[in-house]
Amino acid sequence: MPVSPITFFFDFSSPYAYLASTQIEAIAAQHLRDIEWVPMLLGPVFQATGSKPLVDQPLKGDYARIDIPRSARYLSVPYVHPDPFPLATYQAARVLIGLQREHPAQAVPWLHRCFAAYFTHNRNIAELPVLDALAAEQGLPADTVARYTNDPTIKAQLKANCDRALEEGMCGAPFMLVDEQPFWGVDRLPQLERWLQTGGF
Repeated sequence: MPVSPITFFFDFSSPYAYLASTQIEAIAAQHLRDIEWVPMLLGPVFQATGSKPLVDQPLKGDYARIDIPRSARYLSVPYVHPDPFPLATYQAARVLIGLQREHPAQAVPWLHRCFAAYFTHNRNIAELPVLDALAAEQGLPADTVARYTNDPTIKAQLKANCDRALEEGMCGAPFMLVDEQPFWGVDRLPQLERWLQTGGF
């Protein structure tokens, strides 16, 4: 009987999604699961939950400024808090969707490249010249970013991803589904792994 993949909903602006993205592949491989990477935007989630970016919330924002770099150190993952933060990531997400459609072998490397550019090198991935530079570094054709960011079908897919995330109950990033079971946050990775180990609990 085929097993379902780990569905990983994320926004490139989420530091916790970045941290989780550095761990989830090893977990998936250990338990013979594929990963379905679903880029989306947190704006609709904030609207649905009546919330706003974590760093803009009283008390939680102060805590996050301590917790994010501490969590990175705990996971032995490089992290530099970027400025500006957060930022618009729909262009980077559109490029990922385009690669998923046409060049799937390039999609996950692009995902990791964008996360690393923003959260370890403080490169502004909201800016098209930065995305063009990242595409060139990955050896992608020169028109990749322009073609994918302007494609109406890709724009529609990103919106569909956001709608799907809300339908699945996404309340923040990262949001992962395993066997229809939701896990929210990098701190839930141990529970997700236990679920995979035991078949549920």
